[in-house]
Amino acid sequence: MKNRIYTDIVVIGSGCAGLYCALHLPTDRRVLIITKREADKSDSYLAQGGICVLTEDSDYDSFYGDTLKAGHMENDTRSVELMIRSSQNVIGDLTSYGVSFQKDENGRPVYTKEGGHSRERILYHKDITGKEITGCLHEQVKKRSNITILENMMLCDLFAEDNVCHGILAADENGLSCEIHSEFTILATGGIGGLFQHSTNYRHLTGDGIAVALKHGVELKDEHYIQIHPTTFYTTQAQSRSFLLSESLRGEGARLYDRNGKRFVSELLPRDLLTKAILLQMEKDGTKYVWEDLTGIGEKNLKEHFPNIMEYCEKMGYDVTKDWIPVVPAQHYYMGGIRVDHESRTSMEALYAIGETACNGVHGKNRLASNSLLESLVFAKRAALDITARSKTSFHPIHRSEYHSDYIDLKKLECRNKQLVLEAIKKKQSAEKRTDEYFKRNEEEQCLIQSQ
Repeated sequence: MKNRIYTDIVVIGSGCAGLYCALHLPTDRRVLIITKREADKSDSYLAQGGICVLTEDSDYDSFYGDTLKAGHMENDTRSVELMIRSSQNVIGDLTSYGVSFQKDENGRPVYTKEGGHSRERILYHKDITGKEITGCLHEQVKKRSNITILENMMLCDLFAEDNVCHGILAADENGLSCEIHSEFTILATGGIGGLFQHSTNYRHLTGDGIAVALKHGVELKDEHYIQIHPTTFYTTQAQSRSFLLSESLRGEGARLYDRNGKRFVSELLPRDLLTKAILLQMEKDGTKYVWEDLTGIGEKNLKEHFPNIMEYCEKMGYDVTKDWIPVVPAQHYYMGGIRVDHESRTSMEALYAIGETACNGVHGKNRLASNSLLESLVFAKRAALDITARSKTSFHPIHRSEYHSDYIDLKKLECRNKQLVLEAIKKKQSAEKRTDEYFKRNEEEQCLIQSQ
């Protein structure tokens, strides 16, 4: 007989959104977190640059304007307002959990600047901000007796009836299925980088939450808005994912050069515009990369702020205090996703979506650098508070014959999910007659479904 678990709330995903949400749920509710791989194998751990914060009230208009400008004015303005106004509260939570941000000799926060920002407003921890934040959240979750984490469990389907979610069907790494029945379900499954040949994401992030939403007619939003990061390390060596060279490097003075060593672009353009400029320069030069020069940052600042990047480049044969680094754009972030309201509710009752899986409209057509961690945390907390405010109902799990297979072929399921998500993206691209140069030139190479 297959496994069955009964819980109050199930969270699918162990990134910063899923963990932070769980921490804000009532301690008298049983919370189960499942994660597709080990708990620390989420993209939240990979975030380098930092997390934005409203440093003072006088910066509100600028922060708001920078976010809308980067998003090509397609942002949900209420979502943007909520994100910015909630930022100091979120940072307060994080520091109470033990998260450490860079401070000056007087103990005051140090802020950095990235592309698309008109001033310094980004808190950071060296060049591993995501690891610092998510690791501390994970440690806090492990202290909560009402929260359980199950690793190596893949989301396979939703239990839904009359547009109400009653939990999920999952399976372990061997394909043994497990019914998880819950009053509330929270999708925090991350992005879609595993659909692409070249991505900064972990390979196992294949849009599983988006796929189950599509199967059940849960509304999506802006599913064709996919961000390409302008600067990842170029190499001909086989890699599981592309190594990102943080936007903070350019905020601290890194420069981009063509094959002749000439600067060809303003390095602090929003990501989509900078990506386009790099691709056009590569085409003009007939090269597979451009050069990034970090020497202007200074050796002391490089060692203090970017030790992880320095170490990686050294391993690849480059001394960043002297050498230019070859960089190339790669898929990085998903602005689209499951449509949610300002409380992170989806179009299906009792089903929430948070983090990169969700689309609340904050980012519009293009995400402003270092808004991802902040947006994920703000709306994860709003989901938790909304669930908390809803009275506990008499919960009746559903058992249906179509869910009674004891074993699931996970490779076939993942392949079908990839195809389902890609078809939805391409359909939206076609409907909007999108002419994004990166996807137009690289569709066959970048969007290969792994059919094996």
